[in-house]
Amino acid sequence: MALVIGRHVNKVDKKGRISVPKPFRAAFVKQGFNGVYAYPLFKHPAIEVCDETFMARLSSSLDDLDMFSDEQDDLATVIMNNAEALPFDPEGRIVLPKRLVDHAGIRSEAIFVGRGSRFQIWDTAAFEIQNQRAFDRARISGATLRLRPNGNQSNDDGGAA
Repeated sequence: MALVIGRHVNKVDKKGRISVPKPFRAAFVKQGFNGVYAYPLFKHPAIEVCDETFMARLSSSLDDLDMFSDEQDDLATVIMNNAEALPFDPEGRIVLPKRLVDHAGIRSEAIFVGRGSRFQIWDTAAFEIQNQRAFDRARISGATLRLRPNGNQSNDDGGAA
């Protein structure tokens, strides 16, 4: 899958349709379903969007939790029960269901935010607040990231073998 990165702002029409940015759509074309899966984020007023493969991973991961536990029930409810399959129309738009729009507080425009293999859809003002909070938390905590080695590299700093 191609990486989904960057930000794009698009208008929402009166029917709830919004054009998925072309670079984001391109990352999802090699799957069986011509569209995306969306569900409300429970930590933020935003919509998480992924492909069918990622939805399957989420479903399998829920099976790793204790059967009938509150955690499994809650996460299955929040994610799987609230997920929607959103097909692309011929113009590359999706129809955002009202309950997802209401959850994210989206009005006339939304910002698409790349997350690597997924993307999120936010109200633009809410995203700017969250984006600044994330920068501040990362700076204050001294956040670091250990890079996973790939087949061409032998160490974690990105250097060649």
